Amino acid sequence: MSNSLELVLLYLVAAVAGVVICRFARLPPMLGYLLVGAAIGPHALRLTGDSPGVSYLAEFGVVFLMFVIGLEFNLPKLKSMRRLVFGLGMSQVVLTIAGAVIGNALLGWAFTASGRVLGLGWQSAVALGGALAMSSTAIVVKMMADRLELESEHGRRVMGVLLFQDLAVVPLLVLIPALGAEPDALLSALGIAALKATLLLTVLLVGGQRVMRWWLTLVAKRRSEELFILNLLLVTLGLAYLTEHAGLSLALGAFVAGILIAETEYKHQVETDIRPFHDVLLGLFFITVGMKLDPHAVADHALLVLALTFAPVLFKFVLVTALARAFGAQQGVALRTGLYLAQAGEFGFVLLALASQGGLLPLELQGSVLASMVLSMVATPFLIEHSNRIVMRLSATDWLLQSVAMTTIAKRAINTEGHVIIAGFGRSGQNLARLLEREGIAYIALDLDPDRVRQAAAAGQSVVFGDAARLQSLVAAGVTRAKAVVVSYHDTPSALKILHVVQEAAPGVPVIVRTIDDTDLERLQAAGATEVVPEAIEGSLMLASHALALVGVPMRRVLRLVQEQRDARYGLLRGYFHGADDDTVDELQHARLASLTLPVDAACVGKTLGTCGLERHGVSLVSVRRASGAVTAPAASLVLAGGDTLVLSGLPEAIAKAEAALLATS
Repeated sequence: MSNSLELVLLYLVAAVAGVVICRFARLPPMLGYLLVGAAIGPHALRLTGDSPGVSYLAEFGVVFLMFVIGLEFNLPKLKSMRRLVFGLGMSQVVLTIAGAVIGNALLGWAFTASGRVLGLGWQSAVALGGALAMSSTAIVVKMMADRLELESEHGRRVMGVLLFQDLAVVPLLVLIPALGAEPDALLSALGIAALKATLLLTVLLVGGQRVMRWWLTLVAKRRSEELFILNLLLVTLGLAYLTEHAGLSLALGAFVAGILIAETEYKHQVETDIRPFHDVLLGLFFITVGMKLDPHAVADHALLVLALTFAPVLFKFVLVTALARAFGAQQGVALRTGLYLAQAGEFGFVLLALASQGGLLPLELQGSVLASMVLSMVATPFLIEHSNRIVMRLSATDWLLQSVAMTTIAKRAINTEGHVIIAGFGRSGQNLARLLEREGIAYIALDLDPDRVRQAAAAGQSVVFGDAARLQSLVAAGVTRAKAVVVSYHDTPSALKILHVVQEAAPGVPVIVRTIDDTDLERLQAAGATEVVPEAIEGSLMLASHALALVGVPMRRVLRLVQEQRDARYGLLRGYFHGADDDTVDELQHARLASLTLPVDAACVGKTLGTCGLERHGVSLVSVRRASGAVTAPAASLVLAGGDTLVLSGLPEAIAKAEAALLATS
């Protein structure tokens, strides 16, 4: 097919068909791109030619992928997860590459003993190991988000490893092309590549940030959306061109462009503008990867492809599971982490292409490795979907741990009747809980953020760690005895799951759902939502009023309570317990709540609140939970004791200073 328009139309039809099929099957669209690419490629239906132009165009998908990764590079998040990123993540990548080198040496020894030659040097093993060390960020993160697992124990570990894999791509992009040099020039090639990368990155990152901020400000002042988008394309592709002609790679320059822009105040606008280009071109990249898949070669080497699929997947599963256990994870959490990271990833295709271009992989092996990586990615959604069953079979203790978690929820709710179940304990959930407490109405909150649960529970709040979208969690929370269920966070897929579970377990219990807007109003009402409440502060007040009315509070009192909150300028909504998803620049400018338990040797123990001097740190005291469990209002004459929990309100920096002063020992 020579006509360029016909080729573009074929790509569009194939992409739309692939995404539609995957949507119906509830699979990530990347799998659809891979499969349709294999179907229309030169090796299958032969609808397209194997032109270098197509492959080169697909590289733009990689460029924008790396640009978005650089744009999302979050130094505070990296610092907060440093143990998982540089502990678990680094160990996984390094040991996977080391495993590939050792495995290659053992295979070479076995081949030599049988009178044959393997033909793969250690350089090839390093390149192959680097490619196999990558996991699919696009597939895994999408599925974890759909399953509400991003803040779970295994979800945090998976994200830590994926974050380091993204970082590890940068040195591998420099290392792999240099490994293709002749043996006698290998050291000098590695040294020159490292020197080039160091010089270029130093120039760009040291002086580039000021230049980038100045340039983006200059462009933004023109108030032209078209000019701003064109400028983004120019910066991204220009830096990619610069690094490629410096002997490095297109992807490295795009990554640097993302990091430079991430340091400016235009980051969020850029993310919005670049997203359509990123998604379309990344889809094109996956289609061209699928086109390289040769079904005939796969059939001819079926045993080799199966071996290359199962061996790396099994190796990574065992390795990640063992490392997660070594870093303190429970057995069930470690097994889930291993299952989620066992597959190959999109960056693996990039590194495999670099290795092939450098002559590090024989031609007959390239197709088999590519096919094995595609098959492992295709299997990933099914592994994740059935991860609970797999873990239950592999770990006898996981069932026990889940039972303990359900028992913890049931223990909190066992003597409660006519209560409200709050799904999510963010700002809206906490505001609702306070109003319910004022009216003497019992509640139990389920949240998946362990930091928030720990702090709020220490302050005496009725909150437990649990997934409200699971039938077991809601049953343990007493949904059949509850007066109402409130979904306090805006996530339509999760809300639909909760509605389905409530309809199955307790169809007579009203459910109130919070949304961003009314886009999904009809879907949620059709699924059984009693009320659908809009976003923001007015949405939070309406959420509370519906909940209070449904549990029997007179409407006139409900209206008066809501009016009181408006008269107080929503002060009740400004303080909230901090969670892992609150680490944004905007959130750091708002007051939050923090609970602090005093150790017995703290200097303030035995002193009155009035002598602690919290006011000079710019912090106020909301409540005090005594060591006995009683919650009291703060008073200047209150004498503090070891084990008391203080609930502080203020800006993050002020709270940190106050905590340091309160925790000082005498």
